[in-house]
Amino acid sequence: MNTHAINWFEIPVADFDRAKKFYETIFAYQMPESQMGPARMGFLLYDFQGGGRGGAIVHNPEFYSPSKNGTLVYLNCEPDLQEVLDRVESAGAKVTMPKSDIGQGLGFWALMEDSEGNRVALHSMK
Repeated sequence: MNTHAINWFEIPVADFDRAKKFYETIFAYQMPESQMGPARMGFLLYDFQGGGRGGAIVHNPEFYSPSKNGTLVYLNCEPDLQEVLDRVESAGAKVTMPKSDIGQGLGFWALMEDSEGNRVALHSMK
């Protein structure tokens, strides 16, 4: 059995600069970016050397379209997702479900619609 269910994820964006600013604002860090073929990518920070799993925002209109009804990605917001959630609306997006207890000791989650119209989940253990 695999240790991790996710190896990588990509969040589609329509306006790369707007999306990059949004994610930099809510996570309070600078997002590295790179052009990879036709895709412009902004990388969410994670511990690659320590075996962490990561993902990126991606602008590639021929391959992706943002959606609030597609795959649901849970972004790690340790130690407390409320800190990230508190910055969502001022960064230009909206909270669609407030922080809620998942139950069974699985932590907490919330939902937002990001600056590009994607439905994204936030998760932390407290």
